[in-house]
Amino acid sequence: MTTYRIASIGGDGVGPEVVAGARAVLDAVAARDGFAIDWLDVVAGGAAIDAYGSALRTDDLDAVATCDAVLLGAVGGPRWDDPDAMVRPEQALFALRGGLELFANLRPVTILPALVPSSPVRPEVLEGVDLLIVRELTSGLYFGRPSEQRDTPEGRVGIDTLWYTEGEIRRVVRLAFELARGRRGRLTSVDKANVLATSRLWRKVVEEVRPEYPGVEVNHQLVDSCAMLLVRRPSSFDVLVTENLFGDILSDEAAVLAGSLGMLPSASVGDRRTEHGRFGLYEPIHGSAPDIAGRDLANPAGTILSAAMLLRWSLGLDAAAVSVEAAVAAAIDDGYRTADLVPSDGDRTGLTVVGTRAMTVAIIERLGVSVAAAT
Repeated sequence: MTTYRIASIGGDGVGPEVVAGARAVLDAVAARDGFAIDWLDVVAGGAAIDAYGSALRTDDLDAVATCDAVLLGAVGGPRWDDPDAMVRPEQALFALRGGLELFANLRPVTILPALVPSSPVRPEVLEGVDLLIVRELTSGLYFGRPSEQRDTPEGRVGIDTLWYTEGEIRRVVRLAFELARGRRGRLTSVDKANVLATSRLWRKVVEEVRPEYPGVEVNHQLVDSCAMLLVRRPSSFDVLVTENLFGDILSDEAAVLAGSLGMLPSASVGDRRTEHGRFGLYEPIHGSAPDIAGRDLANPAGTILSAAMLLRWSLGLDAAAVSVEAAVAAAIDDGYRTADLVPSDGDRTGLTVVGTRAMTVAIIERLGVSVAAAT
């Protein structure tokens, strides 16, 4: 029996609840398909600050690096939001991405037909939406130096530095080309080349890589017009690749198409390979939602679908991934909804509104595994 080692980081807020749901689903698939998971529990984010004074201990990062993949909930919350704090929960994410050399965040966006009423976007706009946003993770405005506040005779000044090397751009662009080649062959590179020097370099690198992928159609799109088109003609996109800040904003905007942030998964990957697949960190795109933490209200679907990406990308278990995605879709088709998925008009006709645990159970049942066997 093959055993896979997966690091589990619940994080803060609803993170531990949705990670518990995803773990139960992965354990159910393992029981059904005859493999095993060796879980490594790691504390990170605000919980780690409270326990250790650090968002992520070096020893824990080293232990995570020995695993086949990482499953993460969310970090942060109001109790750690002091802007003057030297230690912040988000430092755990930067440490994981940098320490594990995860330079690309992948955020797929598809629309389950049963959730069209939950989206504020008109149904006809949602037809055929199947896009993938590839966001550079390790450079750009979030990491440039100097990044600081200064006191001047004229008053306080805030300074952030936008920085990209051609190597940082090239590796994420090349990955996006590869992904586009395996999908519908269309790549949109998003930048602000009419204003920013980094964006002009970005566009040049895309054009330099382009001849390596002759079957991929390339389009350059300014970020402001891309933001508009994401809600006007989202089906026109296949793969989008962009820098760190733009990708952060656009991927959250795209989440509205699916009806809720709670439905969308993500993967952060680099070039590192294990004996099973590409090493990666998998997490839902939503935050820690401290206002509903501990109340069995969070939607676990985004984390469970992230676990499906983990199965596919890092463990090489595509059939298992497909079955998890189908189980989520089946639970939704059968009317199961967490509170965030109730239509905006409040109509619950034909719906069964459930909490985190009950939604997880509904998904496991549609895997063809008894919940007792899975747990």
